[in-house]
Amino acid sequence: MTITRISSGGAFEAKIGYCRAVVAGDFVHVAGTVGQGDTVAEQCQSALDIIADALAKAGSNMAKVVRVTYYLPDRHEFEACHDILAGTFGENPPAATMIECGLIDPKFRIEIEVTALATAAS
Repeated sequence: MTITRISSGGAFEAKIGYCRAVVAGDFVHVAGTVGQGDTVAEQCQSALDIIADALAKAGSNMAKVVRVTYYLPDRHEFEACHDILAGTFGENPPAATMIECGLIDPKFRIEIEVTALATAAS
């Protein structure tokens, strides 16, 4: 099986020892991703944009996402993301899980992790 690692060039990748995405066989695994902004909705959209870029670099796209996990320090904020997520995944809904937990920095309101089919996969 061929494995391709895709780096976003972020400082934490080398510091912690991970990459933004890994293409392994028929799947693209995108690491937990946080976004920028002051609100959970802004961070959600920013994280999705970063994920979409990683998927594009891997030869995939958001329509190929089969699994998504949302991590939030406050589950009550998740509703503010519903319209953004429905706009992103509405026509191609993946299996999804939302987990309430602490994130690496209190400024982050949401972290998103996805698994997608590689475009070459059918």
